[in-house]
Amino acid sequence: MPADLHQRAIVADTHNDLLMAVSARPPSRWADFFRERWLPQLQAGGVDIQVLPVFIDDAYRPEGALRRTLRMIETAHVLAEGNPDTVALCRDGDEIDAALAASRIALVLALESAPGIDADVELFHTLHRLGVRVASLAHWSRTPLADGSGEDATGSRLTAAGVRALAEMERLGMLFDVSHLGAAGVGHVLELATRPIMATHSSARALRDHHRNLTDDQLRGVAATGGVVCVNFFPGFLAEDKKDRTLDKLVDHIEHVASVAGIDHVGIGPDFVREVLLDVTPPCCEDLDLGLDGIDSLFTLPGLEGPAGLPLVTAELIRRGHPESDIGKILGGNVHRLFRAELGRAR
Repeated sequence: MPADLHQRAIVADTHNDLLMAVSARPPSRWADFFRERWLPQLQAGGVDIQVLPVFIDDAYRPEGALRRTLRMIETAHVLAEGNPDTVALCRDGDEIDAALAASRIALVLALESAPGIDADVELFHTLHRLGVRVASLAHWSRTPLADGSGEDATGSRLTAAGVRALAEMERLGMLFDVSHLGAAGVGHVLELATRPIMATHSSARALRDHHRNLTDDQLRGVAATGGVVCVNFFPGFLAEDKKDRTLDKLVDHIEHVASVAGIDHVGIGPDFVREVLLDVTPPCCEDLDLGLDGIDSLFTLPGLEGPAGLPLVTAELIRRGHPESDIGKILGGNVHRLFRAELGRAR
């Protein structure tokens, strides 16, 4: 049965911006708000490993970026400390395994674009001390470290500071995330990487020609490092035509990544934003005067408005005839393996 398989599998979601929503509350509410609003959804979705990206709105860049980064990291620590029976903030594979053995959700901190670091690469070490274990260097636009995929026309590789950042992350045991990185930057990272890299929330460009997706060559490149590509559920990255933005199309992307990169190199990075949008106003949206129906149609797949819908993915994979062992790898087994081998493992 789908529900039984989903419950038995290790489910790893490598991108959920819930820290944005939680940190928007007063600090005294961080732990309670997470427990009331987000924990039930994660539990309903069977999530065992949750990556928590630290994303900084444009309003805080550049002057307030580091302060905002530290506030969101503190939010993660406080919500974990306030819910010790159900979640644990983990820094390496041993801590993840301990959390799973105790039936707690393993939380892993990530940086999305790292604007708080700017070109001060030594700060990766500082944030590593605070528990950050995954990081990317750009979002949509240009940073002192690299260009985001929205700047693909520039053909830019990593900057000199970006090259140093990659080396420092590899030294620390911090996984490099190529999601949002420009195409030339991804190629540059694949040339330089000596440890596995990952894409926390990227889909297949062969199925949807969008700059946020990865080409087949890039998929093979990430796999060649030993890394994992985690498929994004964001509707606009799955299909151009709104009528095609469905669970069926999402699983098409998962199957494509598995067929190109290999079944050992695919995972899920849903990028659930519906609830965050209802709590905060991200800079990506010029017009949030859409109403709830408008938000749902633009930012969510039917049935996959949040983590509670994740068993639907399992059910569709079963319906398509995938063996249990492969489904377990897709849902989180591959990410778990990668995290156990790499997180916090310094050179």
